Amino acid sequence: MTLAISAQDIDDKALIEELKRWVEIETPTSNAEAVNRLVDRVETLGREAGLDTERLPGTLGFGDILAVRSPRPAGSNEKTVLILAHLDTVHAVGVINNQLPLRQDGDKLYGPGIYDMKSGALMALEAMKLAVRKGSKMPIDLIFVPDEEMGSLSSRAFMETAAKNAGYTLVVEPARDGGKVVVARKGVAMYDITVQGRAAHAGARPQDGRSAIRSAARLVLELEALNDTGRGVTVTVGTIQGGTGRNTVPAECRLQVDVRVPSDQVAEEITGRIEAMKPVDPDITFEIAGKMNRPPFAQSEEGKRLFEAAAKIASDLGIALEGMATGGGSDGNFTAALGVPTLDGLGADGAGPHTFNEHIFLSSVAPRTALLANLMISLEAK
Repeated sequence: MTLAISAQDIDDKALIEELKRWVEIETPTSNAEAVNRLVDRVETLGREAGLDTERLPGTLGFGDILAVRSPRPAGSNEKTVLILAHLDTVHAVGVINNQLPLRQDGDKLYGPGIYDMKSGALMALEAMKLAVRKGSKMPIDLIFVPDEEMGSLSSRAFMETAAKNAGYTLVVEPARDGGKVVVARKGVAMYDITVQGRAAHAGARPQDGRSAIRSAARLVLELEALNDTGRGVTVTVGTIQGGTGRNTVPAECRLQVDVRVPSDQVAEEITGRIEAMKPVDPDITFEIAGKMNRPPFAQSEEGKRLFEAAAKIASDLGIALEGMATGGGSDGNFTAALGVPTLDGLGADGAGPHTFNEHIFLSSVAPRTALLANLMISLEAK
């Protein structure tokens, strides 16, 4: 296979300098103003490259959504290559000046959000510019969302609308485990459970009380018993808060629960069991709020062929590409669930996502940007 773009065609020095600029603009999901400062920069770069841009004002307290599109005739309804990226991170403003400064150590470049996923987002934009310049077989839509780290609540509908006209979806979440791409992800459900009991004086009238914490403790064991390693089911009670003081029978206790499931069938079973849970004590009540946040992303036959096409390009670039399934969710879950062949984890290689050890391997940037560009160029409408 003759590649249109080689790793040597990537100006990785300029790319890394631009990446540093992106990392220096800290973008925690909950700070819409901060996220929009980076949206401003990305929009400018897209326009300077001669690409079409569409910016949607943020909703639900999140930043703006930005779509960058390859030029095409007005009213065109050709199938597209859809690229998904997010500009928000889990790190608070100020982290770059304290726990996670922007710094280089050999092949490693550290910084908040650099791995998850500002490097992948910038690589996608650079690859798109190259693909458009060389002439891609399909139109390309690159969507930058502001809220992936909090479930894509404000951007899901926009992505799903774009996916209805997509022939393929490429997601530039970071590479995993030494450069692997993601071919499947578990579905994610989130629950907030409130246990209501009855307060009483712990010394004078304990018999009048109904301990919400005691009932919550039973509920935690019931929830955790749903874990099933063999079937790929994980149920985690991540936080528990309750009570008002050591000498008061607690009237309320609150749980936050994370659920990961491998398929729609298992999702229906496990969420059904959680939502049907009842307290043993008739004087205790459960309020169970939540649902599936991201549907399972199973690898389809077309998804396998998409991976094979990427692996062939990667091989020609000197990359031995491997696919893997992961328990973490991404926006790729949404497109895969709609039947669009989806390939994820196409961003930079590195480690430490969501930690103060977050970094990328600089040597991965140019070859994986070339992989993205060649994939965008080569994909054809079915």
